[in-house]
Amino acid sequence: MPTDTSPSTENRELMRSIIQRVATGPDLSKDISLAEARQAMRSILDATADPVQAAIFLIALRMKRETDDELRGILEAIQEATGHAVAEVDEVVDIADPYDGYNRSLPVSPFLMPLLAECGVATISHGANAVGPKFGVTHRHVLEAAGVAVDLSPVEVAARLSDPDLGWGYVDQRAYCAALHNLLGLRETIVKRQALTTVEVLARPVHGRRHTHLMTGYVHKPYPRIYALLARHAGFESALLVRGVEGGVIPSLRQRGLCFNYQRMGEEQSFEVDPTSLGIEQALRAPPLPESLPQTTRAGDDIAIAVDLPATATAAARAGLAALEGGHGPAYDALVLGAALVLWHLGRVPSLEAGAIRARAVLDSGRAARRVC
Repeated sequence: MPTDTSPSTENRELMRSIIQRVATGPDLSKDISLAEARQAMRSILDATADPVQAAIFLIALRMKRETDDELRGILEAIQEATGHAVAEVDEVVDIADPYDGYNRSLPVSPFLMPLLAECGVATISHGANAVGPKFGVTHRHVLEAAGVAVDLSPVEVAARLSDPDLGWGYVDQRAYCAALHNLLGLRETIVKRQALTTVEVLARPVHGRRHTHLMTGYVHKPYPRIYALLARHAGFESALLVRGVEGGVIPSLRQRGLCFNYQRMGEEQSFEVDPTSLGIEQALRAPPLPESLPQTTRAGDDIAIAVDLPATATAAARAGLAALEGGHGPAYDALVLGAALVLWHLGRVPSLEAGAIRARAVLDSGRAARRVC
């Protein structure tokens, strides 16, 4: 029997009431409660809300600016719809790079996971295949190009973290929250960024037995406070928030970067990271795109995409694997910088400088490359 997903009277009335309040212009729009935001988002995830009203709800919240409670309510709905698994390790680092990916540099951050695993830190990342508005190269693209399984369930990824010979894994949004993944078409129709772009990275699909730690990136100044607020609400014991290249988790290789972190659910604190103090001397901000990469456009879109996604993913996989095998260059330096931040944040080393030394030793040994499978 087919499932009836037509909007119920209750959902129609709820969404109508909410839209009447949040979509009334810059001066008259009103905020809604955490419970209302959660219920509305849950009806969208359950496909019992009218798609037009779902789109209006998301973009109207964005236009008036979401409140903390509205974001927390949306996050709770997503977490309720997420399949969770607990790895048989005490601590897990959750690397949440932008789901819309990269298109101005080579993303080598997926290879932080095997590097950190070789340092004794169980690590996951997550993402999706094609997310707007950037539609860039994601962790899924790069890891698939490197021959890594990208369609595992949260339970299977948790098992990888528990394996001492692996210690890391990737879980796709389609696998951990199909209901959220099903909204990608709606989000593409909306075009602009909205609350889901902010909140989806905090779903926390794989936990540690004792603690789970978040590492994510930001660009704009308001976001460290917002991400710290939501990370605590999501249950992350600590969070490391990096002003990274293209909003990712690795800062610029050529200039000081502003980061924030909190420990034990406490308040976030700011600190700076200086690549030169870690022995990184680069003229480039990030691993560059090869000049030979072909140009392309996304089907059905007049906006040029900077590079061909499969070709860029292959180039990123080659650069990351070469760095894991000890090959020096921008990709190597990016992994040193990212790993130093995590190791210091977790208290595994006494300083960022010590973290960089440890990361270089592992990279130069080539041992982390054997974990890529």
